[in-house]
Amino acid sequence: MSQTATVIPEKIYFKIGEVCDLVGVQPHVLRYWETEFPMLSPQKNRSGQRSYRRRDVEMALRIKELLYDEMFTIAGAKKKLQGELREPAKLKIVHPESQPTAVKDNENTPGLFDDDELELEELSLDLDQTSHTPLELNSDQRQAFRLLASHLLELRQLLRRPPGSKDHS
Repeated sequence: MSQTATVIPEKIYFKIGEVCDLVGVQPHVLRYWETEFPMLSPQKNRSGQRSYRRRDVEMALRIKELLYDEMFTIAGAKKKLQGELREPAKLKIVHPESQPTAVKDNENTPGLFDDDELELEELSLDLDQTSHTPLELNSDQRQAFRLLASHLLELRQLLRRPPGSKDHS
């Protein structure tokens, strides 16, 4: 496994140079990985430059980990990643009808389009308090919810953007 955790900045898009700095590889290596790993597929903007999303950066980090740290071949890493992507989610799905009434929406819960800019920490529930949720969550599940919250904030930013505006991040 990787010896050091890489902190990925909270951004919507990353340029190829930024991803190379985060992952620790040269641009030609990243471009080669895109040809070998279909799950690494950054969007291209109007001028043809690659725009990497957070999931692309995470995928590049995982590919590097498999190739450099775990010593997989390209074919082996591709197979391993395809298997990982096929695995069912590890979070338990709770259907609304099975939830106790204490979990129902309340007027203090922030909405997706609230005017005030909420930070991720403000959106995170205190998952230790049983009044908020009937589930016992481990640290992996909590991290998954935090990641989901960051993706939702990203989507909210995209939805707030006027049609036709360019991304300047």
